[in-house]
Amino acid sequence: MAQTDPRFEGFSDVVTTEAALRDAIGTPPPSVVAKLIHRLDDICRDFIARSPFLIVSTANPDGHIDISPKGDPPGFVKVLDDRRIAIPDRPGNRRADSFTNLLRDPRVGVMFIVPGFGEVLRIRGEGRIVRDRALRETMAVGGKVPALALVVYVEDAFMHCPKCMIRGGVWTPESWPDTEGLPDIGRAMRVHTHSAQTAQEQFDEAVRLGLTTLY
Repeated sequence: MAQTDPRFEGFSDVVTTEAALRDAIGTPPPSVVAKLIHRLDDICRDFIARSPFLIVSTANPDGHIDISPKGDPPGFVKVLDDRRIAIPDRPGNRRADSFTNLLRDPRVGVMFIVPGFGEVLRIRGEGRIVRDRALRETMAVGGKVPALALVVYVEDAFMHCPKCMIRGGVWTPESWPDTEGLPDIGRAMRVHTHSAQTAQEQFDEAVRLGLTTLY
């Protein structure tokens, strides 16, 4: 990012080179560099089997970045072998930002989270959207088979230390902020879309379109 970028006016000391970055934060110790592995070992498999929540990151050639959360009962992500995982796609809002990105740029990042556990598992690789019935049937919930699955070929995997979770008190209920009055999706939709619909009208429309079903 150039210091003359008008979007970031007012900042006099912008880091624009890796040398400047390293001057500010230092270099990683050898053990941190060496922890990167290129296939899923037993540690990764165990973590994935216990994770009920993950975040998928994609980007397209135009630079549009998407970060999408996915959640299901622990074990919902299938480890197909030591280089591939499959993530079911449940009914959503049909934007499909991650999938449309992947059609143009297959690079993908996945971060697995286990509630109450500080460390997270990070994976980088390439993704494909698949419809193989036999695979999708292994990921059915309540008899509902996902329409699509995201298969990720793992290029890199590593465990991320728990310091961010500790600093944020993510798993410490007494440190959680008060959510009273925090806008829900209904209010946000009405404000952001400048909609005149009431909350009930908006909900009824979502039901009509089939957007409220979990599976």
